Amino acid sequence: MSLKAIKVSEVNRYIKRILSTDPLLYNIKVEGEISNFKHHTYSGHMYFTLKDDKSRLRCVMFNSDNKKLNLKLEDGMNIVAKGYISIYERDGSYQLYVKELNLKGTGDLYIAFEKLKKKLKQKGYFDDKYKKKVPYIPKKIGVVTSSTGAAVRDIITVIKRRMPCTEIIIYPVLVQGLKSHIEICEGLKYFDQREDIELIITGRGGGSLEELWAFNEEDVANTIFNLKTPVISAVGHETDFTIADFVSDLRAPTPSAAGELAVPRFDILDSKLNEFSKRLTFSMKSIIKEKKNSLEHIKRSKLFVKPLDIIDEYKQRNDYNLKDLLNGMEKILSEDKSNLENLGAKLHSLSPLKVLSRGYSIPIDNKENVIKSVDEIEKEEILNLIMKDGKIKAKVLEISKEEGS
Repeated sequence: MSLKAIKVSEVNRYIKRILSTDPLLYNIKVEGEISNFKHHTYSGHMYFTLKDDKSRLRCVMFNSDNKKLNLKLEDGMNIVAKGYISIYERDGSYQLYVKELNLKGTGDLYIAFEKLKKKLKQKGYFDDKYKKKVPYIPKKIGVVTSSTGAAVRDIITVIKRRMPCTEIIIYPVLVQGLKSHIEICEGLKYFDQREDIELIITGRGGGSLEELWAFNEEDVANTIFNLKTPVISAVGHETDFTIADFVSDLRAPTPSAAGELAVPRFDILDSKLNEFSKRLTFSMKSIIKEKKNSLEHIKRSKLFVKPLDIIDEYKQRNDYNLKDLLNGMEKILSEDKSNLENLGAKLHSLSPLKVLSRGYSIPIDNKENVIKSVDEIEKEEILNLIMKDGKIKAKVLEISKEEGS
């Protein structure tokens, strides 16, 4: 009896049905370490792998389930995931569909991490205003890391390739373990008190939260924050974040990236310097040419060609101005003289002496009062008559008053 061939999709569908009816696999808890964690922005679904020292298991946690989480997942976390095993029909691969999960092992560390992160953030340790500027071309760089790990090799290789003239000094420390954070602080302080060190790099390769914990210690954060020398942190892989990363002046996703951020490429710098030199030369030539043309224009100007002509023009202009000034003054004086003569004539015509010259006299009593009416004098009274050329003393012999006066 020959077997009937069935489609691949039918096989996967059959296996899925078997898995869904298995009581152990349909409601199962799996313990392991998260790796290859991805959180898709568009769908909101989480994809990761749970691993132990022997095997791996693909996992997915849909948006409807993971939005209930009160913690942030990342590589290196040890967790207990609850869900069911099923097959993804399109690929024919089985995976754990996670409905719930909790931290295990590193749970206390993660809580401590979040607590310290919140504390330091409130103190302003992460604020941009405290970030020191990393020098563009540091002459000497201090590196605080393990002397035997891949991190130090990556940092040295990248820096020497990009800027061979940069001097690198290594301060070897333990990067994990009970006293590792103390050694890291000592290394940072050592470089900070050296006047010749312009930049400090500290970090290590990737690892679990527990392995990276030295860079999550509060004394390391305090030391970095209080340094006067700029610090680049380079802890773990791109997805690893430590307290040191938040406090440092610049965070590099990897040790190799720290080398790239620390120094520019020499060939690019040399090319830029040549370009700047050409621009500067061109600008200077343009300025010199412009100034030379201006100088030639000045040399051809009348001031330099015939300077005496300009002086003569000013002298002639001054002569004209002086003549106009004198003419104006003469005109003003003539007008003032004419006005004075007119005023004098008016005053002369109003003078009492003018009346006396026509034969009149002015009678004055003995009190020097001018007599204006016959009522003001008496018979036999002595009067003074003022004439145009003197005085006459007279005696009143008779008074006659005209009728109607």
